[in-house]
Amino acid sequence: MERGIDYGNLMHQAMRGLIREVMTKVADSGLPGAHHFFITLNTRHPEIEMADWLRARYPEEITIVVQHWFDNLDVSENGFTITLNFGNQPEPLYVPFDAITTFVDPSVEFGLKFETHLDDDEDDDEEAPMEEAEPEAPKAGEVVSLDKFRK
Repeated sequence: MERGIDYGNLMHQAMRGLIREVMTKVADSGLPGAHHFFITLNTRHPEIEMADWLRARYPEEITIVVQHWFDNLDVSENGFTITLNFGNQPEPLYVPFDAITTFVDPSVEFGLKFETHLDDDEDDDEEAPMEEAEPEAPKAGEVVSLDKFRK
């Protein structure tokens, strides 16, 4: 009780819940209109499942695109499975929601950025600096509108 309310983790849980709900709707009905997603994953996450050659090529992170062709999208409480095309080679992936570092739908200029927390040690009191650094995170993953450059 003395740690107080952990707003940072509560907000991340809520944002991952939003992604879960969006992906569930896409699994049920497909992508509506021009919607598509750029999802950046931390490939070092221990629960992510991907082909060895793909992990070797992207040892730290990969951005997947869910747009024109994807298959076998199945969403669970903790993540989703999806088959995507990498160089004309369909590859299944399992993506835990905790492995997502950014989620962007450029069709509506919507984006989320997460701090990665691979150490889930409940007794670790060193997490406070992560919460202090959180307000600066949107600058690194800022979504920029290109409207001012259009003629």
